[in-house]
Amino acid sequence: MEVQFFDFEAAFVNSLRCVPMIVRYKLDACGIKLSLRAWSQFSLSTRARLVTMKVETLDEVQAYRNFLSQSILDVGDFVVPTDGDVVPAWADPAQVPEVVARKAEEFNVRIDPERGWATLRPLQRFALLKLTRGGHENENFVPALREFGLAV
Repeated sequence: MEVQFFDFEAAFVNSLRCVPMIVRYKLDACGIKLSLRAWSQFSLSTRARLVTMKVETLDEVQAYRNFLSQSILDVGDFVVPTDGDVVPAWADPAQVPEVVARKAEEFNVRIDPERGWATLRPLQRFALLKLTRGGHENENFVPALREFGLAV
């Protein structure tokens, strides 16, 4: 997977002060939670490495997990595994997850499963699902819909 940042992340990707979606995707792939506290204590080079490391093969996922775990321990935090889904909801290109469809409807957007959701790259589907969760990032849901061509 090539490194990709989204336009809706533009306010923080140059400094990597927040965890970008590409890293959140990789966290899910390796099954480890990362606190913003730990992320903010990582050096810029550690953050950049977490952005660029690949997680496409089992060996790469294991290498990522090892590097991330050691980085977390190095800043005095605890390594916390996730409950990760065996097949996450965003992984099915044929079915818009209910939570994403509901959130889109709140903004009067209907995501067509065939002409919208199915055409998105996995990282885009992942991002939309993550942006439906509680917290301040919900403000990026509509900009993401626009960026991905699902809302005008």
